[in-house]
Amino acid sequence: VGEGEGVRKRQEQGVRAAAFRSRDNMSHANPENNATNRSAVALVESSANPAGLQLVSTYQTNRAGDPLDIVALAEQIQKADDFVRANACNRLTGIAEQIQYLQEKARKVLEDAKRDADLHHVACNIVKKPGTVYFMYKRDSGQKYFSILSPKEWGQSCPHDFLGAYKLQHDMSWTPYQEIEKRDSEISFIDKLLTQQQTLPQSTAPNFRGLDPMILPASKNTLERSTSIEKEAPISENTTFPDGHTGSI
Repeated sequence: VGEGEGVRKRQEQGVRAAAFRSRDNMSHANPENNATNRSAVALVESSANPAGLQLVSTYQTNRAGDPLDIVALAEQIQKADDFVRANACNRLTGIAEQIQYLQEKARKVLEDAKRDADLHHVACNIVKKPGTVYFMYKRDSGQKYFSILSPKEWGQSCPHDFLGAYKLQHDMSWTPYQEIEKRDSEISFIDKLLTQQQTLPQSTAPNFRGLDPMILPASKNTLERSTSIEKEAPISENTTFPDGHTGSI
C-alpha cells in the first residue's frame, strides 16, 4: 500500500511539473503576459482531512487533470480582465462626453450672464420695460447707450454708430435681435404647454397635451383585437343606419 501511494504521489508531481512546463512555454512565447499568468491563476486549497475526515487517496480528489487546464484557466482570466477593462473604458468615455457637454453649457451660461450684466449697465435715460427691443449706439466719446429708436427710424440722420439691438425678457435677460424670433417661439410653446396642463382635470397619469401629435404605427396586438371584434360582431342584413339604409346589399 505504501509503495502504491508513493507511485501515485510521483505521478501527481509529474503531472503538476508538466503543467508548469506547459505554462512556462506559453509564457516564453508571450513574455508580456508571463507575470500576469503566474499571479492571476489561483487554485483552491486542498486538504487531506476535509471536515475532519481522512481521505483514502488525496490523489483522486486533488489531482490536476489535464496539464493544459491551468493554462486555459489563465487565458480565461486574462480575457475576462480585458473585457472588464474595455467595458470600464467605454463607460468612462460616455461620462467624459457628458462632462464636456456640461462644461460647454456652463461656459455658455457664464457668458450670457456676463453679457446681460454688461447690458444692464449701459447708459439709458428711460426705464427699461420687459418685452421691449432696445437699440444700442456708441457716441464719439466711446460711451454706449440704449435708445428706443431703430437705425431705420433715424434714417440718414443717425447721429452715432449702431452696435446692435436686444430684447429685454421678463426674466431680465437679454436676447440678441437675430435670436428674438427663436426665443419667442420657445416661450410661446412653453406657455401653450403650461396652459394645456392647467386646464386638464387632476390626474396622476402623465399628460402630453399641447405637444405636436405623432402618428404611431399600430401594434400587432391592436390589429388582432380589432380584427377579432369585427369577426365577432358582423353587420346583419336588417341593421338600420341613420340615413335609412339597411345592411343588405
